[in-house]
Amino acid sequence: PDLSAPGVDIVAAWSLASPVSQNRGDNRWVPFNIISGTSMACPHVSAAAAYIKSFHPTWSPSAIKSSLITTASPMSSGMNSDAEFAYGSGHLNPIKAINPGLIYDSNEVDYINFLCGQGYDTRFLRQVTRDNATCSAATNGTVLSDLNYPSFAVFTSSSTTVRRVFNRTVTNVGSPMATYRARVSFPTRTARVRVNPNVLSFTSVGQKLSFQVIIEGTMDASMVSGSLVWDDGVHKARSPIVVFASIS
Repeated sequence: PDLSAPGVDIVAAWSLASPVSQNRGDNRWVPFNIISGTSMACPHVSAAAAYIKSFHPTWSPSAIKSSLITTASPMSSGMNSDAEFAYGSGHLNPIKAINPGLIYDSNEVDYINFLCGQGYDTRFLRQVTRDNATCSAATNGTVLSDLNYPSFAVFTSSSTTVRRVFNRTVTNVGSPMATYRARVSFPTRTARVRVNPNVLSFTSVGQKLSFQVIIEGTMDASMVSGSLVWDDGVHKARSPIVVFASIS
């Protein structure tokens, strides 16, 4: 998941065409019910996206998604050992998401190139795009980790050295004149994360700047999770970093 949202014991409208327990033979019919699950979290995220769109009507779906991911409240792996694989970047915060400072934006072409990099042939690609899209020799060589996504994940094995370079571009949607500094948290001694450059200086709203995240070293645990935060003193755009390994 990319993030988590309220989904436990949610009171919501319930169809009178379905029994309250959804069990055959149950003849109880109610206009409201209390249930839990991702089906309850999904409407909250959808409403948050609509809320952000009301402030930023020109933002793309990827921009809205990025704003939700980078402003989510961090959660603790002490509550769930699956960490980011359980809750993504954290618990959504719609109020902060309307002013994320930076966004990681992507368009349709970026996702088509991503699918081509995954090895989709023309037939399967067009089942997704519903148009005449094709993969060229260049897009077939697309590095999957370079999709302009606000998170970073690496899978490796304990017997190999970890080294992955991520290329990202962020768009300034905060203050026209802003300087963001990278703060990295990655709690392991055997691997490290570098950001190049580690300072981004913007001179206008809408300006785009690129950087690299370099993860290298070896794994001393089955999973290490951390974060990259771009901080200008007002905004803190946080991206999760996860390295997971096959430890025998």
